[in-house]
Amino acid sequence: MPAPVTAKTKYEPEFGWAKLPHPMTFKEATSVAVDSRDMVYVFNRGKSPLMKFDKSGNFLATWGAGDFDRPHGIRADGDDNLYLVDDIAHMVEKRTTDGKLLMRLGERGKAAPKQEGAPFNRPTDVAVHPKTGDIFVSDGYGNSRVHRFDKNGKHITSWGEPGSREGQFSLPHNICFVGDDKVAVCDRENFRLQVFTLDGEFVQQVHAHRPIAMYGGGNAGSSIFIAEAGPPAVQAGVRRLGLCVRILDSNFNELVRFGNELPGEGPDQFLAPHGMAVDSEGSVYVAEVSFTAHGSLLDPPREVVSLRKWKRVSG
Repeated sequence: MPAPVTAKTKYEPEFGWAKLPHPMTFKEATSVAVDSRDMVYVFNRGKSPLMKFDKSGNFLATWGAGDFDRPHGIRADGDDNLYLVDDIAHMVEKRTTDGKLLMRLGERGKAAPKQEGAPFNRPTDVAVHPKTGDIFVSDGYGNSRVHRFDKNGKHITSWGEPGSREGQFSLPHNICFVGDDKVAVCDRENFRLQVFTLDGEFVQQVHAHRPIAMYGGGNAGSSIFIAEAGPPAVQAGVRRLGLCVRILDSNFNELVRFGNELPGEGPDQFLAPHGMAVDSEGSVYVAEVSFTAHGSLLDPPREVVSLRKWKRVSG
């Protein structure tokens, strides 16, 4: 575990960290995970959907070609297994770090009825409880729901429905633990975080600007890392609206934030943050769906930066 983040902790961008061998590309990185050895796993929408790097950014391996319809989220558990969320395939898979399939939640290509609550209709993210191994899935694009399963994939409970009141969701997009007794959800289009007990009882809500990615250590007193998406089109170009990473203490007080005020491809900027992980040194990896949000709209369309590392340099 890295040292606790304080208001004096500083980060610097390590631009161009991932050393991709030619002609491989991410197209766009959707999410990123780090295992206990600080190996970095990038889930992406290119021809090689899972890429593995060491902590220095050296490319090590790839797998998963043809196995996924639309990569969306990835997490590593305490045993260094990977959980991969494919939203269009309506499934969550548990795999080893070399790609062996261990378990699948959902049936590939079979969606539950939209916004009716059964798993899954375009799930978005997954978190694995550090003590019990229970699996929590945010089911967000075609549902407004959180599902809890035991470590063997047996359904335990679900909660949430469309809306903006307590316990309701408008696109639950990312999920993590606050300590080991609460779970937090990025309720993206309601511009808030919602916090629940592990059984789904509402605890509190905290305002955030379109919170889209989240990372929490699952230990008492650990920091909570939040990435905020940029503003909707009507507010495009307005400064200080999202496009940053905020680090909060366990009471949701802001300690640190980094990122430029405006979108861009510069070392200190973001285009479309979407997934996040933190290594043992406290450095932060951010995956961005920047081709969807930006590169595909250029003339001609081109791949733009979609994976960033911010190195913890002090504090």
